[in-house]
Amino acid sequence: MLYDRHIPPNRCTMSLENQNIVIFSQMQFDSPLESTNFTMAKHLAKDNMVYYVDRPYTWLDYVKFKNTPGFKTRRPHFFSAANSLIDTENPNLKIIITPPVPSINMLPEGKLYRWALKINEKIVGKRLKKVIEKLGINNYIFINSYNVAFPSLHKQLKPILTVYHCVDPLIEPYQTRHGLISEDILVKDVDMVISTSKELCNKKGLLNKNSFFIPNAANISHSQKALNPELKTADILKGIKRPIIGYFGNIERRINYDLVKELVNSNPDKSFVFIGPVDRYYIKEEEYQGDNLFLKGAVPYELMPAVLKGFDVAIIPFKKDEVSNNIFPLKLFEYLGSGKPVVSTDFNTDLKDFTGDTVFYCENATDFSEALNVSLNDNDSLKQKRLAVAADNTWEHRITEIKDLLKANLDKKAQRDKVLV
Repeated sequence: MLYDRHIPPNRCTMSLENQNIVIFSQMQFDSPLESTNFTMAKHLAKDNMVYYVDRPYTWLDYVKFKNTPGFKTRRPHFFSAANSLIDTENPNLKIIITPPVPSINMLPEGKLYRWALKINEKIVGKRLKKVIEKLGINNYIFINSYNVAFPSLHKQLKPILTVYHCVDPLIEPYQTRHGLISEDILVKDVDMVISTSKELCNKKGLLNKNSFFIPNAANISHSQKALNPELKTADILKGIKRPIIGYFGNIERRINYDLVKELVNSNPDKSFVFIGPVDRYYIKEEEYQGDNLFLKGAVPYELMPAVLKGFDVAIIPFKKDEVSNNIFPLKLFEYLGSGKPVVSTDFNTDLKDFTGDTVFYCENATDFSEALNVSLNDNDSLKQKRLAVAADNTWEHRITEIKDLLKANLDKKAQRDKVLV
């Protein structure tokens, strides 16, 4: 059986509320980029008490980032279980900082690494147990949100429900070195798995039958600010000739750089602008140039609407390869929420199920160029369709689905445990 369907919210089930939820995440709470992990935490905290466990620093991180603002924020909390919490603007959302752990990823896979991993999990687990005890929490849901570096951490705790939240395939070498084995361990052992793409859900479903697909969404209220006629276009786009074909996000492995070069060369009348941090492992700015190609670097997430306002067409030029069908990008609905035309490669065939005819999905550079030209002659009726699609794919919708799914599985497990007793 394939677990490849989108699970709609169960309107007959009372949604999850007034629960304690511990989210152990791969993403840091103060990351400059918007993340699925922390966004989920913020939304769950609207009617639950959420403790977001920040990704543990390694000792290497401790030295490497010692002079950064992020380190200074965490420093008072590293070595004090009594002072582990950081408050947020929402009193229902707290950040938990754990002690630094030994750097072990360079070890070869095998008994030595797995032994060292147990030590790291004990260090983090000991801190979490002390915090949980101090707070007087008896019952809580534990969600591992894509942190496969600690696959058995939940075993040291006593949650009433364990969940793995899989937001992406493991791709990078530092992830796959141990992560492929660790993720399988994690998936097999938790009560349920939530994946953000159908393909991921299918794969996890082979190891854990209680697997569900809930795709990513977007903070539409943020990207919709681009529709405000009084909002000024971001200064970073000043002086760039229009039309502007724009990309907002990480510039790394997923991008099809050969395709982009072909597009740049075959469309000299258009400016191709990439806004986001550049991973120099995959691309070096000085080697990737053109008169109509602009790599402008990263800007704060708060400036995204002003950047999107300056785009004439927004693009997702991702590779189509063995892992891309696992990707459900946040930026898809962010783009649509700004009302801008969107052109993408056809890297994930499931995306069309959510966007219909509001997005062009292209096989090659020729199709992509044609779609760009059509998009530049866009009209308001298509704009309204894009906004409608975005409105159906907000975080508010997705969190309702997640909460209903958690509640249903919590009730199911409680009933099963009752029968066993």
